[in-house]
Amino acid sequence: MAGTSLGGRLRRQIKGNPALIPMMGFICLGMGSAALYLLRLALRSPDVCWDRKNNPEPWNRLSPTDQYKFLAVSTDYKKLKKDRPDF
Repeated sequence: MAGTSLGGRLRRQIKGNPALIPMMGFICLGMGSAALYLLRLALRSPDVCWDRKNNPEPWNRLSPTDQYKFLAVSTDYKKLKKDRPDF
């Protein structure tokens, strides 16, 4: 079993116990969802700065009507007014 690859062992386990198929599907779905959420955080969050030369402070360019949270339950961002100074 030392020379057997991980994929071969996994296929053999699934053939012997087909009840593992839904569990593996949900595990893959959860891992994919977590990876996509991390990618969204890295690309769309105002806290992350990828380009320091052209945009050193990306959080200052947000208008009050921009929704940057993933889920806003009770906040209507379109009705907010700007209450901070421009720098």
